[in-house]
Amino acid sequence: MINTSWLRSFCSLVETGHFTRTAERLHMTQSGVSQHIRKLEDQLGVALLLREGKQFSLTDAGERLYAEGRTLIQALSSLDQRIAEDPPYKGLVRVMSPGSVGLKLYPHLLGLQSQHSELVIDYRFAPNKDVEKTIADYKSDIGFMTSAPTLEKVSCQAIAHESLLLVTPANVVDPSWEALTQLGFIDHPDGAHHASMLLSANFPQFQHSNLFKKKGFSNQIGLILEPVSLGLGFTVLPAHAVEAFNRPNSIKSHQLPQPVSETLYLVVRREQSLPNRMNTVIAEARKWL
Repeated sequence: MINTSWLRSFCSLVETGHFTRTAERLHMTQSGVSQHIRKLEDQLGVALLLREGKQFSLTDAGERLYAEGRTLIQALSSLDQRIAEDPPYKGLVRVMSPGSVGLKLYPHLLGLQSQHSELVIDYRFAPNKDVEKTIADYKSDIGFMTSAPTLEKVSCQAIAHESLLLVTPANVVDPSWEALTQLGFIDHPDGAHHASMLLSANFPQFQHSNLFKKKGFSNQIGLILEPVSLGLGFTVLPAHAVEAFNRPNSIKSHQLPQPVSETLYLVVRREQSLPNRMNTVIAEARKWL
Protein backbone atom coordinates (compact mmCIF):
# COMPACT_ATOMS: atom_id res chain seq x y z
CA MET A 1 0.00 0.00 0.00
CA ILE A 2 1.36 3.40 -1.00
CA ASN A 3 2.26 5.67 1.88
CA THR A 4 -0.06 8.66 1.57
CA SER A 5 2.50 11.07 3.05
CA TRP A 6 4.99 10.14 0.36
CA LEU A 7 2.29 10.38 -2.30
CA ARG A 8 1.23 13.82 -1.06
CA SER A 9 4.86 15.03 -1.27
CA PHE A 10 5.15 13.66 -4.82
CA CYS A 11 1.91 15.28 -6.03
CA SER A 12 2.86 18.60 -4.42
CA LEU A 13 6.26 18.46 -6.10
CA VAL A 14 4.66 17.92 -9.50
CA GLU A 15 2.29 20.84 -8.92
CA THR A 16 4.93 23.31 -7.68
CA GLY A 17 7.70 22.09 -9.96
CA HIS A 18 10.25 22.89 -7.27
CA PHE A 19 11.61 21.04 -4.23
CA THR A 20 11.98 24.20 -2.13
CA ARG A 21 8.44 25.43 -2.76
CA THR A 22 7.10 21.94 -2.05
CA ALA A 23 8.94 21.89 1.28
CA GLU A 24 7.44 25.28 2.16
CA ARG A 25 3.92 24.15 1.22
CA LEU A 26 4.18 20.97 3.31
CA HIS A 27 6.15 22.57 6.16
CA MET A 28 9.03 20.16 5.60
CA THR A 29 12.70 20.41 4.81
CA GLN A 30 13.85 20.05 1.20
CA SER A 31 15.78 16.91 2.12
CA GLY A 32 12.61 15.50 3.67
CA VAL A 33 10.75 15.94 0.38
CA SER A 34 13.62 14.26 -1.48
CA GLN A 35 13.54 11.33 0.94
CA HIS A 36 9.79 10.87 0.39
CA ILE A 37 10.29 10.73 -3.38
CA ARG A 38 13.14 8.21 -3.09
CA LYS A 39 11.13 6.02 -0.69
CA LEU A 40 8.16 6.10 -3.06
CA GLU A 41 10.37 5.09 -5.99
CA ASP A 42 11.91 2.27 -3.93
CA GLN A 43 8.50 1.01 -2.89
CA LEU A 44 7.16 1.02 -6.44
CA GLY A 45 10.40 -0.22 -7.99
CA VAL A 46 10.34 2.43 -10.75
CA ALA A 47 11.82 5.87 -11.36
CA LEU A 48 9.26 8.64 -11.08
CA LEU A 49 11.47 11.62 -11.93
CA LEU A 50 14.13 12.34 -14.52
CA ARG A 51 16.49 14.63 -12.63
CA GLU A 52 18.46 17.25 -14.53
CA GLY A 53 20.40 19.30 -11.99
CA LYS A 54 17.82 21.30 -10.05
CA GLN A 55 15.22 20.60 -12.70
CA PHE A 56 13.20 17.43 -13.19
CA SER A 57 10.60 15.91 -15.47
CA LEU A 58 8.24 13.01 -14.97
CA THR A 59 8.78 9.53 -16.29
CA ASP A 60 5.85 7.63 -17.78
CA ALA A 61 5.38 5.95 -14.39
CA GLY A 62 5.49 9.35 -12.72
CA GLU A 63 2.82 10.70 -15.09
CA ARG A 64 0.54 7.74 -14.34
CA LEU A 65 1.10 8.01 -10.60
CA TYR A 66 0.31 11.71 -10.56
CA ALA A 67 -2.83 11.29 -12.68
CA GLU A 68 -4.28 8.79 -10.22
CA GLY A 69 -2.53 9.96 -7.05
CA ARG A 70 -3.84 13.53 -7.12
CA THR A 71 -7.42 12.23 -7.20
CA LEU A 72 -6.70 10.11 -4.14
CA ILE A 73 -5.04 12.98 -2.27
CA GLN A 74 -7.95 15.31 -3.07
CA ALA A 75 -10.42 12.69 -1.87
CA LEU A 76 -8.51 12.22 1.37
CA SER A 77 -8.41 15.98 1.92
CA SER A 78 -12.16 16.33 1.43
CA LEU A 79 -12.70 13.29 3.65
CA ASP A 80 -10.94 15.09 6.48
CA GLN A 81 -13.29 18.03 6.03
CA ARG A 82 -16.41 15.89 5.80
CA ILE A 83 -15.52 13.89 8.92
CA ALA A 84 -14.83 17.09 10.84
CA GLU A 85 -18.15 18.61 9.81
CA ASP A 86 -20.94 18.56 12.38
CA PRO A 87 -23.79 20.54 10.81
CA PRO A 88 -26.69 21.45 13.11
CA TYR A 89 -29.39 21.17 10.44
CA LYS A 90 -28.35 18.21 8.31
CA GLY A 91 -28.72 14.47 8.72
CA LEU A 92 -31.05 11.88 10.22
CA VAL A 93 -32.35 12.13 13.80
CA ARG A 94 -34.34 9.17 15.16
CA VAL A 95 -36.79 10.12 17.92
CA MET A 96 -39.09 7.88 19.96
CA SER A 97 -41.67 8.64 22.65
CA PRO A 98 -45.03 7.56 24.05
CA GLY A 99 -48.01 8.71 22.01
CA SER A 100 -49.12 11.73 24.01
CA VAL A 101 -45.68 13.31 23.86
CA GLY A 102 -45.47 12.53 20.15
CA LEU A 103 -48.81 14.21 19.42
CA LYS A 104 -47.46 17.38 20.99
CA LEU A 105 -43.92 17.27 19.69
CA TYR A 106 -43.95 15.72 16.21
CA PRO A 107 -45.75 18.61 14.43
CA HIS A 108 -43.18 21.07 15.79
CA LEU A 109 -40.28 18.88 14.68
CA LEU A 110 -41.85 18.68 11.23
CA GLY A 111 -41.93 22.48 11.26
CA LEU A 112 -38.21 22.46 12.01
CA GLN A 113 -37.59 20.02 9.16
CA SER A 114 -39.62 22.23 6.81
CA GLN A 115 -37.21 25.07 7.54
CA HIS A 116 -34.13 22.85 7.01
CA SER A 117 -34.69 20.39 4.18
CA GLU A 118 -31.50 18.42 4.84
CA LEU A 119 -32.61 17.59 8.38
CA VAL A 120 -34.57 14.31 8.44
CA ILE A 121 -36.87 13.47 11.39
CA ASP A 122 -37.72 9.81 11.99
CA TYR A 123 -40.37 9.82 14.75
CA ARG A 124 -41.78 6.62 16.26
CA PHE A 125 -44.49 6.23 18.92
CA ALA A 126 -43.82 3.48 21.47
CA PRO A 127 -44.29 2.56 25.15
CA ASN A 128 -41.66 3.60 27.69
CA LYS A 129 -39.95 0.20 27.81
CA ASP A 130 -39.53 0.13 24.03
CA VAL A 131 -38.15 3.67 24.01
CA GLU A 132 -35.55 2.71 26.58
CA LYS A 133 -34.52 -0.46 24.75
CA THR A 134 -34.09 1.21 21.36
CA ILE A 135 -31.88 3.89 22.91
CA ALA A 136 -29.74 1.22 24.59
CA ASP A 137 -29.50 -0.73 21.31
CA TYR A 138 -28.51 2.30 19.19
CA LYS A 139 -31.79 2.06 17.23
CA SER A 140 -32.96 5.51 18.33
CA ASP A 141 -30.99 8.68 18.98
CA ILE A 142 -33.30 10.61 21.31
CA GLY A 143 -36.08 9.30 23.52
CA PHE A 144 -38.74 10.81 25.73
CA MET A 145 -40.22 8.73 28.55
CA THR A 146 -42.84 9.25 31.23
CA SER A 147 -40.99 7.02 33.69
CA ALA A 148 -37.31 6.98 34.61
CA PRO A 149 -35.28 4.40 32.64
CA THR A 150 -33.71 1.46 34.43
CA LEU A 151 -31.13 0.19 31.92
CA GLU A 152 -27.52 1.02 32.74
CA LYS A 153 -26.74 2.06 29.15
CA VAL A 154 -29.36 4.82 29.20
CA SER A 155 -29.11 8.18 30.94
CA CYS A 156 -32.01 10.52 31.59
CA GLN A 157 -32.83 14.07 32.54
CA ALA A 158 -36.19 15.33 33.79
CA ILE A 159 -37.21 18.15 31.44
CA ALA A 160 -40.97 18.71 31.90
CA HIS A 161 -44.19 17.66 33.57
CA GLU A 162 -47.40 16.65 31.84
CA SER A 163 -50.73 16.84 33.65
CA LEU A 164 -53.10 13.89 33.73
CA LEU A 165 -56.69 14.84 32.91
CA LEU A 166 -60.03 13.25 33.62
CA VAL A 167 -61.97 13.40 30.34
CA THR A 168 -65.70 12.86 30.03
CA PRO A 169 -68.35 13.50 27.38
CA ALA A 170 -69.10 17.21 27.01
CA ASN A 171 -72.42 17.00 28.84
CA VAL A 172 -70.89 15.86 32.14
CA VAL A 173 -70.73 18.89 34.42
CA ASP A 174 -69.97 17.23 37.75
CA PRO A 175 -67.57 14.25 37.48
CA SER A 176 -68.64 12.73 40.77
CA TRP A 177 -67.80 9.17 41.72
CA GLU A 178 -71.39 8.18 40.99
CA ALA A 179 -71.29 9.84 37.57
CA LEU A 180 -68.04 8.07 36.65
CA THR A 181 -69.39 4.74 37.85
CA GLN A 182 -72.45 5.18 35.69
CA LEU A 183 -70.43 6.20 32.62
CA GLY A 184 -67.87 3.39 32.64
CA PHE A 185 -64.21 3.44 31.64
CA ILE A 186 -62.62 3.74 28.19
CA ASP A 187 -59.36 1.87 28.63
CA HIS A 188 -56.03 2.19 26.81
CA PRO A 189 -52.53 0.70 27.28
CA ASP A 190 -51.71 3.10 30.15
CA GLY A 191 -55.32 3.41 31.31
CA ALA A 192 -55.04 1.54 34.60
CA HIS A 193 -51.79 3.35 35.47
CA HIS A 194 -53.12 6.83 34.68
CA ALA A 195 -56.45 6.19 36.40
CA SER A 196 -54.68 4.96 39.50
CA MET A 197 -52.46 8.05 39.67
CA LEU A 198 -55.21 10.64 39.21
CA LEU A 199 -58.32 9.05 40.66
CA SER A 200 -56.69 7.64 43.79
CA ALA A 201 -55.56 11.18 44.65
CA ASN A 202 -59.07 12.59 44.27
CA PHE A 203 -61.59 9.85 45.13
CA PRO A 204 -61.31 7.90 48.39
CA GLN A 205 -63.55 5.21 46.86
CA PHE A 206 -61.01 4.40 44.14
CA GLN A 207 -59.08 1.15 44.44
CA HIS A 208 -58.56 0.04 40.86
CA SER A 209 -59.87 0.91 37.40
CA ASN A 210 -61.57 -2.50 37.35
CA LEU A 211 -64.16 -0.99 39.69
CA PHE A 212 -65.58 0.71 36.61
CA LYS A 213 -67.41 -1.14 33.89
CA LYS A 214 -65.13 -1.25 30.87
CA LYS A 215 -66.92 0.43 27.96
CA GLY A 216 -64.15 0.26 25.36
CA PHE A 217 -60.44 0.05 24.60
CA SER A 218 -58.10 1.59 22.02
CA ASN A 219 -54.35 1.34 21.64
CA GLN A 220 -54.22 4.25 19.16
CA ILE A 221 -53.50 7.46 21.02
CA GLY A 222 -55.42 9.57 18.53
CA LEU A 223 -58.57 7.42 18.83
CA ILE A 224 -58.91 6.93 22.60
CA LEU A 225 -61.16 9.97 22.94
CA GLU A 226 -63.48 8.98 20.10
CA PRO A 227 -65.74 6.78 22.28
CA VAL A 228 -65.62 9.43 25.02
CA SER A 229 -66.83 12.05 22.54
CA LEU A 230 -69.79 9.77 21.70
CA GLY A 231 -70.84 9.56 25.34
CA LEU A 232 -69.73 5.95 25.79
CA GLY A 233 -67.52 6.46 28.84
CA PHE A 234 -64.74 8.46 30.48
CA THR A 235 -60.97 8.05 30.52
CA VAL A 236 -57.78 9.51 31.99
CA LEU A 237 -55.13 10.78 29.58
CA PRO A 238 -52.05 13.03 29.54
CA ALA A 239 -52.80 16.63 28.61
CA HIS A 240 -50.99 16.59 25.25
CA ALA A 241 -53.24 13.79 24.00
CA VAL A 242 -56.33 15.73 25.07
CA GLU A 243 -55.10 18.94 23.43
CA ALA A 244 -54.53 17.11 20.14
CA PHE A 245 -58.10 15.79 19.87
CA ASN A 246 -59.77 17.25 16.79
CA ARG A 247 -63.25 17.73 18.26
CA PRO A 248 -62.65 19.47 21.60
CA ASN A 249 -66.27 20.61 21.93
CA SER A 250 -67.47 17.01 22.16
CA ILE A 251 -65.44 16.24 25.30
CA LYS A 252 -64.76 17.92 28.63
CA SER A 253 -61.55 17.77 30.65
CA HIS A 254 -61.94 18.38 34.36
CA GLN A 255 -59.60 20.08 36.82
CA LEU A 256 -59.74 17.93 39.95
CA PRO A 257 -58.90 19.27 43.43
CA GLN A 258 -55.62 17.31 43.58
CA PRO A 259 -53.69 17.81 40.30
CA VAL A 260 -51.40 14.95 39.25
CA SER A 261 -48.62 15.10 36.66
CA GLU A 262 -46.19 12.71 35.04
CA THR A 263 -42.52 13.65 34.82
CA LEU A 264 -41.19 13.67 31.28
CA TYR A 265 -37.60 12.46 30.85
CA LEU A 266 -35.19 13.08 28.00
CA VAL A 267 -33.21 9.88 27.44
CA VAL A 268 -30.06 9.23 25.41
CA ARG A 269 -27.40 6.57 25.41
CA ARG A 270 -25.04 7.03 28.34
CA GLU A 271 -21.70 8.69 27.56
CA GLN A 272 -22.77 9.36 23.96
CA SER A 273 -21.39 12.53 22.42
CA LEU A 274 -24.39 14.10 20.71
CA PRO A 275 -23.90 15.56 17.21
CA ASN A 276 -25.13 19.09 16.63
CA ARG A 277 -28.21 17.92 14.69
CA MET A 278 -29.39 15.98 17.76
CA ASN A 279 -28.79 18.98 20.02
CA THR A 280 -30.86 21.02 17.55
CA VAL A 281 -33.79 18.62 17.89
CA ILE A 282 -33.47 18.50 21.68
CA ALA A 283 -33.47 22.30 21.88
CA GLU A 284 -36.60 22.45 19.70
CA ALA A 285 -38.32 19.83 21.84
CA ARG A 286 -37.55 21.75 25.03
CA LYS A 287 -39.31 24.79 23.58
CA TRP A 288 -42.62 22.96 23.30
CA LEU A 289 -42.70 20.48 26.17
